[in-house]
Amino acid sequence: MIDGLIGGKVYGKPVARTGQSGKAFVTAKVRAAIGDSDALFVNVIAFSHSVQDALLALDDGDSIALTGALMPKVWTDKNGEARPALDMVAHCVLTAYQVQRKRRAMQPGGAAPVGGAPDDMNDDL
Repeated sequence: MIDGLIGGKVYGKPVARTGQSGKAFVTAKVRAAIGDSDALFVNVIAFSHSVQDALLALDDGDSIALTGALMPKVWTDKNGEARPALDMVAHCVLTAYQVQRKRRAMQPGGAAPVGGAPDDMNDDL
């Protein structure tokens, strides 16, 4: 496995699941741009509760950065062409919402909202 950092946009809505052993996890897909026109899809799985919560708070198209163990894969598209993909076990996540919270906390007299979620979306990110 490779430890890596990926950035991209959430593709579809992350889904909470439960394994056969009863352990909860979340799966998601992230579309990471490669160059100007192509993209690489990253299949993400998260077992950490903090990463699961962050993923479930996101919707299709939201920006995200993830770190974790990467495994390269190859899949075949409908035209029969081999395409690259990555599987990731996510250990840490950073979203635009967390950046806003951190910026507020760093401002004089500013405090991060309780619960970690921003109370409004009117700042200039």
